[in-house]
Amino acid sequence: MPARPTIDDDQRRARLALRHRLAPGARADRAEQVVDDLVAVHATDPATVFLAVSARLASPGTADTERALYRDCSILRRHGMRGTLFAIPAGLAPALYASTTAKAVARERARLLKDFAASGRDAGWTAQVEAAVRAALADSPVELTGSQLGELVPQLRETIVYGAGTSYQTEQSISMRLLRLLGMEGSIVRRRPVGGWTSSQHRWALGPAAPEQPTAAERAYAQRELARRWLARYGPATEDDLVWWTGWGVREVRTALAGCAAVEVELAGGATGFVLPEDLEPVTAPAPWAALLPALDPTAMSGKHRDWYLSPAHRPELLDRSGNLGPTVWWNGRIIGAWAQRPDGEVVFHLLEDPGREARDAITAEAATLRLTLADARVTPRFRTPLERRLTA
Repeated sequence: MPARPTIDDDQRRARLALRHRLAPGARADRAEQVVDDLVAVHATDPATVFLAVSARLASPGTADTERALYRDCSILRRHGMRGTLFAIPAGLAPALYASTTAKAVARERARLLKDFAASGRDAGWTAQVEAAVRAALADSPVELTGSQLGELVPQLRETIVYGAGTSYQTEQSISMRLLRLLGMEGSIVRRRPVGGWTSSQHRWALGPAAPEQPTAAERAYAQRELARRWLARYGPATEDDLVWWTGWGVREVRTALAGCAAVEVELAGGATGFVLPEDLEPVTAPAPWAALLPALDPTAMSGKHRDWYLSPAHRPELLDRSGNLGPTVWWNGRIIGAWAQRPDGEVVFHLLEDPGREARDAITAEAATLRLTLADARVTPRFRTPLERRLTA
């Protein structure tokens, strides 16, 4: 039996630099190019989308991302992998829904109907409120906030008791639960926020009718296509990485990898990775590069196994208690520190190892560029890490 091809950590870092548009010569001209190459950008924290894209543009800034999100709608916010909100290329929406979101929507709708029924609101009542929300958005000449929708559809202002009789009993608004579900389905869509680009209070607009639940064959096809797209940008990667990123079951991931005709390769330490069959040739390493990437950046959060770019010794400083990565400093494909923005707007960083003068100069230049991009905006990550907190103190 012939030996498996080997792809070492240096080659993985070279691929990451080029395919994630982090090396200077690989920077993009438009936001759509960046999001397409990253497949999906975490959008739980609104600032992540703008800063992740800006770090990969030849001319850094937030204006082109605003254009793509709010004028051209070529980038959409959608719930996807692991039930998380992402910014995705508009063309990916059908595959994302069929492969991943539809199952989450079915679970969420079942929970919502159960919780609403417990408070005396049956499925017919829920359907009437949904129809009223869509009608309000259809009749409005402008996009509407949740509060404005509540003025037009008073049922949204009502509350239910969640977890009655338990230690976690709390009140939840109908608006919070129902608008989230409709947003997951895509029948209403998040548009320009109230305030600046760091705001998470979005206005809503009417979207298309919610898609039908996919058949098993449609789901399998969509999973194969999403896996192929991800592997082209993040491979080589392990089966565990794809399980973690997608939130699919192991059997689903194995079926998707087989459908892609993914090829086994040997990674550092003897682990088994996968690449697409046309992706076995080595790539040429780019010139040295530095980057300051935001919290939850998709490159940093790309998989379960991260030792090849994140030293285990650095993890306690850079991750929160749930394993979310905060703002990171990169040098040649490795995370070597963190950055933060202080209340006066200054961008500061701390390195957890000494990378040498060339690296320090390049990182300082990236920090200066980031400060210009931020301008008057102030960014505090939603998921804060020990080092980021200390840097802002």
